[in-house]
Amino acid sequence: MTENIDAAIDSELHKAKVKKPQPTIANPQVTRHIMKTFNLRAAKKLGQNFLIDAGIVQGIVDAAEAGPGDRILEIGPGIGTLTQGLAESGAQITAVELDKKLPAVLAETLAGYDNVTIVPGDILKVDIMELMGGKPFKVAANLPYYITTPILMTLLERHLPIEILVTMVQKEVALRMIAKPGSKIYGALSVAVQYYTEPEIAFDVPPRSFIPAPEVDSVVITCRVRKEPAVKVKDEKMFFRVVKAAFGQRRKTITNAMKGAGFLAEDIQQAFGKCGLDGGRRGETFSLEEFGHLADAMIK
Repeated sequence: MTENIDAAIDSELHKAKVKKPQPTIANPQVTRHIMKTFNLRAAKKLGQNFLIDAGIVQGIVDAAEAGPGDRILEIGPGIGTLTQGLAESGAQITAVELDKKLPAVLAETLAGYDNVTIVPGDILKVDIMELMGGKPFKVAANLPYYITTPILMTLLERHLPIEILVTMVQKEVALRMIAKPGSKIYGALSVAVQYYTEPEIAFDVPPRSFIPAPEVDSVVITCRVRKEPAVKVKDEKMFFRVVKAAFGQRRKTITNAMKGAGFLAEDIQQAFGKCGLDGGRRGETFSLEEFGHLADAMIK
């Protein structure tokens, strides 16, 4: 009788497609086992460091406000550590992986998660809009530090329907992202990130949270994408051209920096006269609003 009941329960579980509990990848022993089984080594040229702290993974999932019904783009899933945490939330995960060895590994480590799609490819080259079906989505990633800025700027400049970006980055980069005018670390990255998003550091991530441990401090930063840019400008390309010029030669006045970037002296003089700003200031003292006024004044 007991056997019949057990068989009936097993049958119902099978019909319901209840998954067996998966081992938590964000664990030193599990990660080392996976690396040994698949003969993996963290590739320095790809900036690979495998996360081994389940608390950090859950922190990223929480920061992304991931849950059923969400569509999440993950960049660089690695061996599936963060992917697993995101998948456990019930969200639909699309993970783009550059390392050609890892999709086969992910097929094993994430076996049983039918809400995960692994896409081999370079995030800087794939058609993200097509990949995500043109609908709103979130981004979560443990980004390779050597290519953090190009990836962030690619995502933001394409005006994709991103709701929030939650990324692990080098602490130094995160501080630049949230820096304010007048700070020595305020620069073009600060302006760009704050133009498109509202950035905020969520929490620190110590080196011991990775295998191998990186030589730099890390943080998780959330960038909530604005519905409209922080400042309204006539020409976004001109805005960023002015910003890039202003920080191209930080020690020079913004007027001389713009001349060095190819703007005509006459146009610069007229623009400053039109917007009422002081061309003798350095670019690092200009707010987003002031850069916007100056860029608009440069348009004839």
